[in-house]
Amino acid sequence: MAIFRRLRPRLLQALSRAANPQEALLSLDGFLAGLPAGVQLFSLFEANPPLVDLIVDIAATSPALARHLSRRSGVLDAVIGGDFFAPWPDRAALTAELAAVMAAARDYEGRLDAARRWMKEAHFRIGVHHLRGLVDAEESGAAYADLAMAVVAALWPVLCDDLARRHGPAPGRGAVVLAMGSLGAGRLNAASDLDLIVIYDAAGDDTSLGPRPLGARAWYAKLTQALVTALSAQMAEGRLYEVDMRLRPSGRQGPVATSLAAFRSYQQTEAWTWEHLALTRARVVAGPPALAAEVETFRRDLLPVKGRGPAVLSNVADMRARLQAARPVDGAWEARNGPGRMLDVELLAQTAALRAGAADRGVAAQLRAGVKSGFLAETEAAALARAHALYWRLQAATRLLSDRPLAPEAMGRGGRDFVLRETGTRDAADLASRLAAAAGEADAVISAALARVRAA
Repeated sequence: MAIFRRLRPRLLQALSRAANPQEALLSLDGFLAGLPAGVQLFSLFEANPPLVDLIVDIAATSPALARHLSRRSGVLDAVIGGDFFAPWPDRAALTAELAAVMAAARDYEGRLDAARRWMKEAHFRIGVHHLRGLVDAEESGAAYADLAMAVVAALWPVLCDDLARRHGPAPGRGAVVLAMGSLGAGRLNAASDLDLIVIYDAAGDDTSLGPRPLGARAWYAKLTQALVTALSAQMAEGRLYEVDMRLRPSGRQGPVATSLAAFRSYQQTEAWTWEHLALTRARVVAGPPALAAEVETFRRDLLPVKGRGPAVLSNVADMRARLQAARPVDGAWEARNGPGRMLDVELLAQTAALRAGAADRGVAAQLRAGVKSGFLAETEAAALARAHALYWRLQAATRLLSDRPLAPEAMGRGGRDFVLRETGTRDAADLASRLAAAAGEADAVISAALARVRAA
């Protein structure tokens, strides 16, 4: 109590600076109540005065970050450590660091738990950096993607070695993990899941050679299932990521792992336009370098061929209509769904890359490829890029606050002020107005581009 009495003036001062002091006090109380017994938080506050401002800021703005902090009091040690606010490391450094952390664990399950602890601390760090304005939405999106890629890359050899111990080494040349969707594009938000495909090359080897040999297809199926479990299973330290593998050939009906020969054949002869659009954002994130290079070469060679197909634009128009019917605009702060909004812009950007036969994965780069190919005018690409940047800033901010859609009227004042700061808007009405204007302009550009090219 003596420490608390000494700290009370500083706590009240920090709370008074919050957008809504009463709301911040209630959040702080909930945070304190969630801490395990024995955590001497007020002693930490007294020894580290800036920690008071940080905790109050988190409690007043992001309930999701506050819950994480209350459940994992050990994160406080990282927060007061010297490198918590240092610049974000690159993907190679992250992968090496996680590999070292897992190598120190005693057994396979211990490695998975160690990976979860490490990832959640890093994930929290990105969120705090974003919340405090040390990075913007673009930088946080790249950091979340680098983190996810590092997790998959560091886990992959651990999974391969564990399976090899039980069933012998991988038949043939091994397998790669192909990231699709937002991960492939190199940008995630705080609540993103991972779209993945596993591609293997048994190179004529029918079975593994080990204590309990497995056929090649069964070996790689087990490896893929181990990857999904390692990433998404609830363990003592929670889960890493939700995983979606529906983008693999034949979707849910096909094998969980796809042979390189089958992948090539499917993409060349059976895949629909939407699957070729998805391939514009594909990126190998784990596996043998030679096989990874072969998959990437195939991707780069395939896109120019499929982008010239006569039905591409009509297929895109049909897909666009179905998406809009299935996912209407939901609320004034809708960033993702609806005509001219995020998914619509991304669909056109992928179309631009496919028609240009370009290997670019990010929206801005794909739009530039569309300008170079003559698919889009520079002014059109600029309008779409501006709209997408606004949507992304909103999406990144709201997903940091909650993994559920947020309505302005249901948000706390601290959260609303964070969203307004990130989007550069004055108030909720101004943000809604800018979203509507951006969507209207983008919708007109997309509709005109598809109609113009199909009529030519």
